[in-house]
Amino acid sequence: MGFIRELENAFQENSHSENAFAMVKYLKNKFAFFGIRTTERRVLFKTILNKNKTEITANPRVIAMLLFEKKEREFHYCAIEIILKELKGKYQIEDFELIKTLITTHSWWDSVDTISKYILGQYLVEFPETIEAVISNFSNSKNIWLNRSAILFQLGYKEKTDFHLLKKICLQHQNSSEFFIQKAIGWSLREYAKTNPEEVKKFVAVNNLKPLSKKEALKNISFA
Repeated sequence: MGFIRELENAFQENSHSENAFAMVKYLKNKFAFFGIRTTERRVLFKTILNKNKTEITANPRVIAMLLFEKKEREFHYCAIEIILKELKGKYQIEDFELIKTLITTHSWWDSVDTISKYILGQYLVEFPETIEAVISNFSNSKNIWLNRSAILFQLGYKEKTDFHLLKKICLQHQNSSEFFIQKAIGWSLREYAKTNPEEVKKFVAVNNLKPLSKKEALKNISFA
């Protein structure tokens, strides 16, 4: 595909070894990097995207998955941005499988958190009748990143948050020893506390959450 070839050439031409070393270290040596900082990467990406708009609009899912199969992390970020831009308001019911694949491929917090809030969250806004089945599938999985996504998908929902569902998922995972699960529980509760702090305080008070979850949940709540 012309778009992917052009993007790959641009990333290779603008790679920075020193930046790449720092980026690899920051993400615990889990991914390769060209070493292109976010602002520069987005400029390159946008320029090439605009030149290949017809191709991308016609094949956003295929292109995103091809990018996600590559080893360098910058490609994964671009794949996520294509899905965000091209599919919002246009998701199809079967995109559940695409989203699940994105979450479980090259999984780490930097990709999963964006996918959870902006892709999974939006998909479930467009298909609210699937929330129970999708979130049950993710929450009951043995994959911690699907679990984390189930906890975090309502981050942008504010007053539309289904707090009953959020509490249910938090309680399901409250005894997890996984840092990323404990952190997600606290983060999701802290975010909802911006809308309903009293309910979050009550929930934390009567449930034996892990110390990290509790600390994160109550971080911005006043007890005066």
